[in-house]
Amino acid sequence: MNAERPSVGRVGAMSDEDRIVQAVEVQDVSFAWPGRDAYGVEIEHFALDAGSSTLLLGPSGSGKSTFLSLLCGIAMPTRGMINILGTDITKLSGRQRDRFRAEHIGIIFQMFNLLPYGSVRDNVALPLSFAHKRRERVLMQGTIAAEVSKMLQALGLSDKQINGRSSALSVGQQQRVAIARALMGSPELIVADEPTSALDNERRARFLELLMQQVSRANATLIVVSHDETLADQFDQVLHLNDIVTAKAAP
Repeated sequence: MNAERPSVGRVGAMSDEDRIVQAVEVQDVSFAWPGRDAYGVEIEHFALDAGSSTLLLGPSGSGKSTFLSLLCGIAMPTRGMINILGTDITKLSGRQRDRFRAEHIGIIFQMFNLLPYGSVRDNVALPLSFAHKRRERVLMQGTIAAEVSKMLQALGLSDKQINGRSSALSVGQQQRVAIARALMGSPELIVADEPTSALDNERRARFLELLMQQVSRANATLIVVSHDETLADQFDQVLHLNDIVTAKAAP
């Protein structure tokens, strides 16, 4: 990691001034998956500044998926506050959380989760069907079709590929579609779950380069969760999940 770059994520106490620029704040959170053999997690405090890029490192079983589910409002804690972009999502109903996530959070899944029989163009435009603010941002710049083409061309896809099925693309090309879909309409927070786990070194480096370029262009906050420590140099901040999330057996 570049030692000259300031630390933009922090675990610990904050001043009132810090709160103005923070994209994520988690405070005194406890969560347990239902079931007799389920495990839970506890998070005392976690915060990230807006516009930062953060790598969260953790081995299997460290609570990575649960942590991301909490940040995205997919899972709800039994206690505590999860403030995302100035909104405490624990105060929202399930429908309100779904709407908030669609409008403000772009998610890059480990397996990309593209619609295999849909066109590449349709896959990238899909979030705009559920996120009116993101749709309005795109329409302020022109048409949806034009913005989709512009973003995918910037990521190195041809017109033929853009109009073809996503199932016809290589793994590397599908990654680019996943980036474009997550960033369409400029959501403020981008979350990526083990996005490089199945890639060789060359593809991994290219993927991260493209991701960082597009996140910077959108001025978004980026959180990547991974077990791969070799990614560290690409990020403003590197944190270990074991220092943030305490996994424990549910009562």
